[in-house]
Amino acid sequence: MSSGLKISLSSGSLFTLPIRRAFELSAEAGFDGVELIINQDFQRVNPVKVVRSLQEIAPINSIHAPFMPLDGWGGPIQSLFHSIELAADTGIPLVNFHPPSWMGMEIGFWRWLYRIRDFQKEIGLDGEVLVTIENMPCIGRLKVNPNILAATRDMISFIHDHNLFLTFDTTHMGSGKANFINDFYLFYESGRIRNIHFSDYGFDREHLIPGHGRLPLTRFLNHLKNTDYQGCVTLEIDPHEFPKNEEVILQSLKELQTYMRVETGMLPVEAMECFEMAPPVDIDGDLYAEGGIE
Repeated sequence: MSSGLKISLSSGSLFTLPIRRAFELSAEAGFDGVELIINQDFQRVNPVKVVRSLQEIAPINSIHAPFMPLDGWGGPIQSLFHSIELAADTGIPLVNFHPPSWMGMEIGFWRWLYRIRDFQKEIGLDGEVLVTIENMPCIGRLKVNPNILAATRDMISFIHDHNLFLTFDTTHMGSGKANFINDFYLFYESGRIRNIHFSDYGFDREHLIPGHGRLPLTRFLNHLKNTDYQGCVTLEIDPHEFPKNEEVILQSLKELQTYMRVETGMLPVEAMECFEMAPPVDIDGDLYAEGGIE
């Protein structure tokens, strides 16, 4: 297990709360930092000032470029440039973005992507900011992936040829195949993974709390323990997975980050003994183990 591994929390996991409160809960729960999603909070404000105020609460390990239109940020290409400039100005080491959607007819974005020969040099300010692209989910009853570079080997070839790194998303990969670990190793052996988005998938629902879906997440973390991966494992949960009570949210976050540390070998298994496993609850007719981790 690499001593450089960090356990991070996506700010999107607590999107229903004010962003400062999300950062406070992350720090109180014991995460090593936050992945900051650029969202509506960054419209018509000085983004550098906002980020620096948040960095006083918790470290920001990465920025997720906007995946929706925001006033003042432009389209997907412009918003990526703005995100990288923001990261450089505030000392944040990594920016992640989503690939173009062929279903969304993002033709200009698609052509631009293929024109870039060296993302780290041309887009990442000559390596000052690591630039990662994210694998995307299959959707609908037919499990169609609406984004380009949907196949694992196609993505690996592209990121290698264009000097681009990867944010590996477990729920996105798991939306097409429940046993995604072989694909993880293909990406890992490419040497290109720099960030991992960690959450469960099941019942056609993405970004579930680990244990609420069908993915072998504990086994995945155990495999990760046996690699020399030195990036972040970022908990990225649908905010509606959490109740409204902040005390319960904080307790859940403490349990989740402890679980992630135990299963990656960062903490002994005894660290989980202070958490009581709650009984299953019925959510939309499906049984989930609330707080239960595989």
